[in-house]
This record gives sequence, structure tokens and C-alpha cells, in this order.
Amino acid sequence: MENEVVMSLFERRVDLAIVVLYLAFIIAIGFLFSGKSNNPSNYFRGGGKLLWWMTGASAFMVQFSAWTFTGAAGKAYTDGLSVAVIFIGNAVGYYISFLLIAEMFRQTRCITPVDAIRRRYGPVNEQFFTWAQVPLGVIQAGIWLNGLAIFTSAVFGIPIEATIIITGFIVMFVSLTGGAWAVVASDYVQMLVIMAISVTATIFVFIEVGVSNVITQFPNDLFLNDITYVGLFFVWALMSISKQIFSTNNLYDAARYLVAKDSSHAKKAALLASVLMFCGTFIWFLPPMAAAGAGIDLAETYPTLGGKAADAAYLAFVDFLMPVGMVGIMMAALFSATMSSMDSGLNRSAGIMCMNFYQPVIKRGTATDKELMLVGKVITFLFGCVIVLVGLFIASLKELSLFDIMLQMGSLIQMPILIPLFLAVFVKKVPDWAPWATVLLGICISLASKYVLTPDLLGGIFGVEFTSREKTDLVFIVSMFLHLTVTTGFFFWTKRFYNGLTERRHVEVDEFFEDIATPVVSEEGVSDTDREQRNKLGTLAMIYGGTIFLLPLIPQPDGDYAIAVLGFSITGGIVLLIGALLKYSSKQGLPAK
Repeated sequence: MENEVVMSLFERRVDLAIVVLYLAFIIAIGFLFSGKSNNPSNYFRGGGKLLWWMTGASAFMVQFSAWTFTGAAGKAYTDGLSVAVIFIGNAVGYYISFLLIAEMFRQTRCITPVDAIRRRYGPVNEQFFTWAQVPLGVIQAGIWLNGLAIFTSAVFGIPIEATIIITGFIVMFVSLTGGAWAVVASDYVQMLVIMAISVTATIFVFIEVGVSNVITQFPNDLFLNDITYVGLFFVWALMSISKQIFSTNNLYDAARYLVAKDSSHAKKAALLASVLMFCGTFIWFLPPMAAAGAGIDLAETYPTLGGKAADAAYLAFVDFLMPVGMVGIMMAALFSATMSSMDSGLNRSAGIMCMNFYQPVIKRGTATDKELMLVGKVITFLFGCVIVLVGLFIASLKELSLFDIMLQMGSLIQMPILIPLFLAVFVKKVPDWAPWATVLLGICISLASKYVLTPDLLGGIFGVEFTSREKTDLVFIVSMFLHLTVTTGFFFWTKRFYNGLTERRHVEVDEFFEDIATPVVSEEGVSDTDREQRNKLGTLAMIYGGTIFLLPLIPQPDGDYAIAVLGFSITGGIVLLIGALLKYSSKQGLPAK
């Protein structure tokens, strides 16, 4: 027993050391790209010079979050593959971006996405959407940070407050020093870490359990657990996919493509994000399902998580069935998922407040680039501090009431905001008041669907009794149905009141639609900036992959080094190989010495 305790402490110290090494690695990215952000365009969107594989990885990571490895894994642990529908929706949404939307967003030629909203819908909507999105996004980042800290505390016994402060300030440092360049570069490395551990964990499912056994030994129905009315599940799936299409193709999220080198790179980035999301859908949920089939008691293993113990299903698979040290890489992946969402959101929010509030409202368009850079960094610092404070505040609440409130607010206003921003590039002749009026109506629809048209009321009307899962799904179904019909219908109805715009607004709107129809074309060949991106990211990936290759030296229980070599060779090999390919490509086309 004493030997087991000593080994457990040793394992956790190794895992913690791996996480610390990863965080140092992320800090290094901030230093590497610190000289690239010398004007607002470079700082907030990388000067529109980033290659498709960096842009695509960043777009993927923005939509990916730690929830995939926690909440979504917990859903797979209890309800099987039904949660995969959401990620298929993401893949479909990005594929639509590839076919049409990505190039249009890049062709807005804006620094921030709210610049595009101003051009399309006018200055009133510029301020409306700034203040509707930015504060909520900053608070949401604090919620993500708190969720990561709870997990870190459960695994390593580190105080929640310490994780919040350290992680928050690392994210702030990367955004401050390197701007969009460092943010997108760190997103790319984080994507490599996540995909490497995901592929390795899936291979271990094949080796240790077998996919057929995962399916046959899963204790519940793979899709219809706690579902009485099958048709309700299919309606929920359809609505979920529809929701994700709106989430990945709206003008506010155009920021993910504004960094791309040109229209072609934006399209390729969207295709990469679609492929990553689609492939990931079929591997992310096998490990937590295997943990369910193995009968791992998550509540006993992670008692500090309480009612959220199911969220540790993925972590439990790695902990129980993979080599010592893999939990550290898994936790690094959780840090990756959280930090990628935070740094992208922080950079975008700071850019919006600087370019779409400070510049037009405070300075009336007179601020110089030098002043905007200074203000942008000050706002980044202040927002970073607010994110940390929100995370600490939530941690101080016993019942996490703010967490619940923010989730409710997000669900209430997200879809109403997405509708006018999704339709912005498709519907031209609407009055400038249509977007904000649609959002306000949509919030009323959300409130009605949640608090008036309740599952109990609908069950009474139709004389049926819904299960707990069906009640949860029904709230979402009713809300989405009303938004797709009433809220969207209202936006189109406002066309009846379109009596033209002012001369200035007519010119702005005409130029907006002319721009999104005109491709952005970069110079042919490989530029020095292209080589720099490949060289720096290749070097970082090779160093990180090579470090993972050394981890089989860690003592393993029962001396099972063959499994350790296999696990770390696959994980490190993926990262190292991609790094080597990037490094090699940076040398191509150079003149002979």
C-alpha cells in the first residue's frame, strides 16, 4: 500500500512537471512573435498574412473548448454518441464556410469583425454588438478558467486560485507580447497537442479494450438513453446542426478568417477546420465510453468534483489505461483547449474595444496607430485582469450562481445575435434598425421558450410525460424552432420598411457588398513571412515532440515500458513529424548558397 501511495505521488509530480513544461512552451511563443505586432492590423489580425494551416488550426480551436474533454466527454460517458451530433454540426458549418462564407469574410478587408458589422449595418449596430458581445465574452472566459482550475485542483491538489491566476496571466502575456501572431501560433501548437493525445488515446482504446467491446459493453443505449420518443431525438439533432451552422458562419466570427493571407487561404483554412472537426468526432468520445464500459467509478476517483464527476471520464481513461505521464499531456490538452479560446477571445475583444469604441467614440477617429497600439495593450491587460477576477469570484461562490446565470444569459442571447449576423451577407435591403430589433425580439422569444413554453406545459397540452433528458432537449428544440421561424421571419419582415438609406450609408453598403465579391489575392510564391511562420512553428513543434519522445524514461508501474514507448512515440511522433515537415518546407525555394 505504501509503495502504491509513493507511486501515485510520483505520477502526479511527473504529470504536473509536464504541464509546467507546456506552459513554459506557450510563454516561449509569446517571445518568438513579440516583434510582429507593430501596428493595429498586425496586433489584432496578424496583418492578414497568416497561412491557411495556422488560420485553420486557430478557427478549429476557437470552436473547440475544454468542454469537449470534460462536459462533452461526460455526456458520452452517460449517453453515448448523441453528443457527437454537435460536433458534426461544427464540421458541416465549417464546410459551408469552405464552400462560400470564409472567402467572403476575408474579403471584408477589416481589422475587427465589428468593423464589418459597422460597414454592413451602420454605427448604431457597431456599438450595439460591441456591448452585447464583448462583456459577455470576457466573463465567459473567466468561467472557462474556473472550470479548468476545478479540474486541475482535482487532479493535482493545487489550489483553484493559483491555477486561475497563473493561467490567466500566461494567456494575457501571450496576447500582450505577440498579439494575433502569437495567439494564432499558440492555437496551432495547442491543436497539435490535442490531436496527438486524441489519436493516441483512440489507439489505446483499440489495444486495451477494442472498439467492438466499447460498443457492446457500453451500459446504456448509444444514442437514445433516457429517450422515450425517438422522433424528438432526431428533431434535436437537426436543430443542433442548424445551431452550429449559425455559430460558425456569422459576421462576428469573421475574425477567424480576417487573419488569412488571402481568399484562397481562408477557404483552405475552413476546409482544414471542417476535416479536423469531422475526424475528431469519431475519436473524441471512444475513451470516455470505454471508461463507462470498464465500470470506472468516477465519483470515487475524483471526489472533489462532486456532481460533475462524470466530466472526468476522458481523464479517467488516460489515468487508468495509459502510461504514467499521459495524464500530464492530457491536462496540457485541457489547458490548450481553455487557453486557445481565451487568447483568441481576449485578442478579439481588445481589438473591438480599441478600434470600434475608443477610436470612433472617444477619439472621433483621430487616434494614431501608435496610440491605438498602446490603448490596445492596455485594454488587453485590463481584460486579462477582469478574466482572472471573474474566475476567482466564481471560485468563491459555493453554489456557482454566477456560472449558472452566465450560461442562461449565453443561451438566451446567442442565437438572437447570430441570426442578423448570419444573414448579413445574404440579405441586402433591410433598414439599419433591423439587426438590433431582431436581437431584442429574439431575447423575448428565448425568455418565452424557457419560462412560458416549458416541457411540463407542452406535456400537459399533448398528454405525454417527458423524461429528464427529453425535457432538457425540448427546451432547446422549442427555442431553436421559434428562432428559425419567428425571429428569422421578423428579420425578413423588416424589409417591408426598407425605404433606402442615407447617401453615405448607401455608399458604405454598396462598397461592402462589392468588397465581399472581390477576391483578396496575394503575391505568388513563398514570401519571407511565410517562411518565418513555417520555420518558427516547425522549430517549436520539433522541440515539443522531441521532449515527449523522452518521456518513456519515466518509471512505469510493473515495468511496462513497451506500452509507455508506444504511447509517447505516437504522441510525440505526430507533433515531431509535423514540425519537421514545416521546418523542411521553410527551406524550399531558397536560392542556393
